[in-house]
Amino acid sequence: MPRIRSVLWIGDAPGFEAREVGASPHLDLAWVRDVDEALALPLEGFDAVVLDAPDPERGLEASRRLLARRALPPLVTRVPSPDPHLARALLDVGVRDVWLRGQAPDALEERIARLGSARDAGAPSPRPHRPDIVGRSPAMDEVFALLERAQKTGATVLLTGDTGTGKELLAREIHRGSDRREKSFVAVNCAAFPDTLLESELFGHVRGSFTGADRDKQGLFEVADRGTLFLDEVGETSSPFQAKLLRVLQEREIRPVGGTRPRKVDVRLVAATNRDLRFEVSRGHFREDLYYRLAVFPIAVPPLRARSEDILPLAEHFLALHGSREGKPGCRFSRDAARLLLSYAWPGNVRELENEVQRALALAEAGQTLERDLLSPRLQGVMEPIEATVTPGETLKESLGRIEAWLIRRALERCEGRRAETARRLGVTREGLYKKMKRFGIQ
Repeated sequence: MPRIRSVLWIGDAPGFEAREVGASPHLDLAWVRDVDEALALPLEGFDAVVLDAPDPERGLEASRRLLARRALPPLVTRVPSPDPHLARALLDVGVRDVWLRGQAPDALEERIARLGSARDAGAPSPRPHRPDIVGRSPAMDEVFALLERAQKTGATVLLTGDTGTGKELLAREIHRGSDRREKSFVAVNCAAFPDTLLESELFGHVRGSFTGADRDKQGLFEVADRGTLFLDEVGETSSPFQAKLLRVLQEREIRPVGGTRPRKVDVRLVAATNRDLRFEVSRGHFREDLYYRLAVFPIAVPPLRARSEDILPLAEHFLALHGSREGKPGCRFSRDAARLLLSYAWPGNVRELENEVQRALALAEAGQTLERDLLSPRLQGVMEPIEATVTPGETLKESLGRIEAWLIRRALERCEGRRAETARRLGVTREGLYKKMKRFGIQ
């Protein structure tokens, strides 16, 4: 005999009554009008939650709000019309199933039974919802696995990766899932301050300690006490400052600038850098003892070029996010524009992709399909070498060689001729790059 499933329905009363889902002998349904009422309930007691979305935009936003709730049962979102882009966006944020309005009432019973059976059988639970982090590639799956482990420990975390990969978002996620979540998350960019100001910013100072210090100032280590402090661009700090930071990590105490008495602090430290700190240690530019104190739990964040599966989901995420803010909902990329997004190397990573989406939206109207000509010239330039290689009588090998040579020259220009950096960005060894440059006659 099928088990009776307990389900919460979120939506207006006419929609609930019209579907006649309450008559199902295998569903025990409760009903609330909106997400606010639902979030006031102990949702853990339900086998599933059904959101009857009045329109696509509000449905996606309401789904995100529900999925931000910890330990939410499987969520089924009911949408007004068949829209593959909306369905993909809903599934990407963590919705377990999408139910099309107009389908028979027993379709819900089948969906709930299927989700419940998977739950009863001990199927692996879906990845926890992270409203600001989009990623379904194998590379990001590895990052998420480490992220979940980092949330369960108090160890110092070192996030490494190129600029624009979203290291601060990951740091915030570590804090959100830790036992310090109720306390402060404080972020500071170490590269934004000279050493003297950075020391005062982090450790505080006492009145009269230097010109202009007309009163005591609390440092960010104290502000973040019992919470999390995020030090971005920690690789940009000087050796003297690194020595002071090392002492804080060892002794768990700070001494304000000009002060005589140390102050105990209880802070979870998450650091980030776009530099290879092991290489910096070998050059004598970073303290080895501090490196090992910071890299207790290292997480390498992959660049966007290493997770191409995430490019379009990220672009759609930014379209929905900024389209709503700019009053231009319903925009989407054409197939030609999407292909162009996938063919670009994204040296600026997720940040560059977000800026590109915002630029396209600024030129578009609400609900418009974003064509290739709305993308920036640097993206449209990706197609230039490909179009230039359409030469009658040329072999495939010759055409690919021309494209490869163009990409290498372009990368060298961006890296100002630094071959080691160029090789790293292209994902090849230095020896491999030198061989290719020699083959193509690149100086």
